[in-house]
Amino acid sequence: MAEQTNELELVYTLFCDDVRLEVGNKLSLMGVFQNIMVQQLPVSLIKFAVVNHWRGTGAHLSEVRILTPDRRQPVVVSQPTQFEVAAGGFADNISFFVNVNFPAAGKYWVQTLIDSTLFDEQPLLVADARNAQATDTTSEAIN
Repeated sequence: MAEQTNELELVYTLFCDDVRLEVGNKLSLMGVFQNIMVQQLPVSLIKFAVVNHWRGTGAHLSEVRILTPDRRQPVVVSQPTQFEVAAGGFADNISFFVNVNFPAAGKYWVQTLIDSTLFDEQPLLVADARNAQATDTTSEAIN
């Protein structure tokens, strides 16, 4: 999963409902998920966060965008944000979105751009629970 340039490595990307900064510079992640299963489409998420954890060095400009399943249109695009990773250190970059509308079921694409260049993309499945129950192959196990 980790992508890398000469000076920057994306260790992980997480999707969740909310992120809070706690005492001791700890992150609390609420409602971590990998898919969106709903009873009715279209669906609008009131709040949605994408957490990227970086390792490496240097100052970079990050942007996160969510594209439609055909990758032709953005659903939402974050404002570019600057972050810096000290040599041998790490940084967390969190992009918050509000009122994100997913008009139909499908595999949406969450893309992370670094310095205006595509660095990583992760699928985000949006599914109608009524249709998915008959074809559910996901595991209930938590590893």
